[in-house]
Amino acid sequence: MSADGPIGALTLLTPIAPGTEQRSFLGSTAAWLTGFLEGADAEGSDAAPDRAHDTLRTLREPFLTVDDGWRITYLNEEAERLLGPGREWFGSPLWDSPAGGVPGLEDRCRRAFADGTPAAFTGQWSADRPLLLVRCVPSRAGGSALSFTDVVDLEERDPETGAAEPPVAMWTARMDRLTAGLSEAVTSKDIVRTVAEHLLPAFHADGMGIEVLEGGRLQVVGEVGYPQDYLRSVASVEVQDLPDIARALRTRTPLFIESGAGFTDLNPEYKAYLDMSPMKAWAFLPLTTSGRVIGICVVTYRQPHVFNDDERALMAASSGVVAQALERARLYDVEHARAQGLQRALLPKTLPDLPAVQAAARYLPVGVDEEVGGDWYDVIPLSADRVAMVIGDVMGHGIEEAATMGRLRTAVRTLAELEMPAAELFGRLNELVVDLSEGFFVTCLYAVFDPVAQTCTICSAGHPAPVVVRPDGTVEQPPLDPDPPLGVAVPPFTTYELSLPGEHVLVFFTDGLVETAARDMDQGQTVLRHTLGEEMAGQGPGLPGHGSEAARFLDGLCDRVVSVLVPDGERTTDDAALLIALTRCTAPDEVASFDLPDAPQAAGQARQHVRDQLAVWGLEELTMSTELLVSELVGNVVRHAKGPIRLRLLRSRSLICEVYDGSLSTPRIRRAEYTDEDGRGLYLVSELCRRWGARYLAEGKCIWAEQDIPPA
Repeated sequence: MSADGPIGALTLLTPIAPGTEQRSFLGSTAAWLTGFLEGADAEGSDAAPDRAHDTLRTLREPFLTVDDGWRITYLNEEAERLLGPGREWFGSPLWDSPAGGVPGLEDRCRRAFADGTPAAFTGQWSADRPLLLVRCVPSRAGGSALSFTDVVDLEERDPETGAAEPPVAMWTARMDRLTAGLSEAVTSKDIVRTVAEHLLPAFHADGMGIEVLEGGRLQVVGEVGYPQDYLRSVASVEVQDLPDIARALRTRTPLFIESGAGFTDLNPEYKAYLDMSPMKAWAFLPLTTSGRVIGICVVTYRQPHVFNDDERALMAASSGVVAQALERARLYDVEHARAQGLQRALLPKTLPDLPAVQAAARYLPVGVDEEVGGDWYDVIPLSADRVAMVIGDVMGHGIEEAATMGRLRTAVRTLAELEMPAAELFGRLNELVVDLSEGFFVTCLYAVFDPVAQTCTICSAGHPAPVVVRPDGTVEQPPLDPDPPLGVAVPPFTTYELSLPGEHVLVFFTDGLVETAARDMDQGQTVLRHTLGEEMAGQGPGLPGHGSEAARFLDGLCDRVVSVLVPDGERTTDDAALLIALTRCTAPDEVASFDLPDAPQAAGQARQHVRDQLAVWGLEELTMSTELLVSELVGNVVRHAKGPIRLRLLRSRSLICEVYDGSLSTPRIRRAEYTDEDGRGLYLVSELCRRWGARYLAEGKCIWAEQDIPPA
């Protein structure tokens, strides 16, 4: 195509097939070029737009960009020659240039801009001029871009449509797709996948890798096209240790090695690694953004490859686009890692394996971005082998909600370990939520399983009831009427009691597990119950025993529930927490209870009961310490409290001694002076046992003490 002479009349021909009307890279770079040419980003500008500008300026295809008023904002050298030398076209309306006299051009361009879709058609400037492909591409940032390509120069075809496509149009279309893909990439791994998907076909390359600079060393983000055996063999080789590559990083200049011999000439000591490598040509592209090198992108070929000037220029321009996307993704990776660390720190690292309860849990963050949220769960051991199970949901997502969740989880543990009844615990928790912020609302369910009484006491503040799997495999969900969420509730809170004899499975969950955009809460709970029923039917009669068998059962049940309620690839609309607990009641022969008179002789009778019962259990070596414990506890009741008095012994993983009385007075350890004749009883109790405490009942209190059982 000739580049000199005035523009003549253009005869428009039949439009090109729709498949060739691809979005051009010019559409996404028009705003770049306009801003940089007008100095709109003079401060802190990046090298990437400059490289794109230089590349597009020197390409051999004429193109120009216009703003929304159709004023020319950019021309490359070929377009300047096409419109005619000796005149400044910047700022002039397109229709005032020689191109404005082309029949039908204005109508096509305005229609493309109004529809927001590219237009492509062929035509001739005059009968003696070459046939041209004219493209008008509206920019997402405003304005449009026009290119003019000699049809004789069409050398390649669009791999998707098979339609003929000029080289520069091919490059710009692929670069536009790369830019669009990178704009949607979130993590560094996403960047690697996007670059491999778009950059390798554009340059007909066979492999690539991206490494980031951290602490002065390059760390691999991802690689494509290399066998794993080779990657393992060269894991100890540092790219920055190769002098020429290190120089490329230091000077921010791309390095192109077109053959294995060229690589060996530069790095003879690495010939052995080269012999193992499937690649025979390399383009090392420093990734530079904000005036600093953040890493390197390596594009590789399985055969020797000669890099022409256009390839070198476009690879350099591509590296700038990749660098900006990678920098953004690295910031996300850092913040995401911090958020995940916070979430892990706030949730239990492991769940305790207790005599009465064995549990497993899952936490699913919202969506693909995996933001932190306010869902939590916990399993808290209490006295007398009782276990508290809690699950809650702070409404909303983000660091603030996660921090609130952490404070509430700590508060629940503290109040639970004070042996506070469920309704009173919720009253205190409600006050805490109100004090934290007026904008926070929390749903929560608190359940205490008593293996001796074979009951589970439940209190719910706006939270769905747990699903109960009975020993015979039947699945039910008790019809609890929950109180309003914490933060808007008004005490008192309602307490429910379930009878759970034998072994049961309790399934606690937050609404994010059962409720999605395509499924409401009731439908989700129906699916959950159906899934549990199917699993129990396949399990066979009875529930698994304790230990590893139960752990495998619970983990498998968690995985099955998650796979059904939140299938792979489906985005959750809310955080989801799942807690599944296997409960076991205490065998009758592991509990012994004795009524005692409200008189001084009660201590002697208690010691006799201890001797007899420990002999039955084969725990005679604990007789002396246990006699002393119950003597002090019963004596305190006789002196400072009131009856009725009852002694209860439980044999579990520890020996538990409990003394019940009818008083609500709180026992406290005090410092006894040398001359004091009493005041040392509770001090002796604390020294003789592993832990001790008191819990309060409707009719009085219970003081308990636990001793370790010596190994057999």
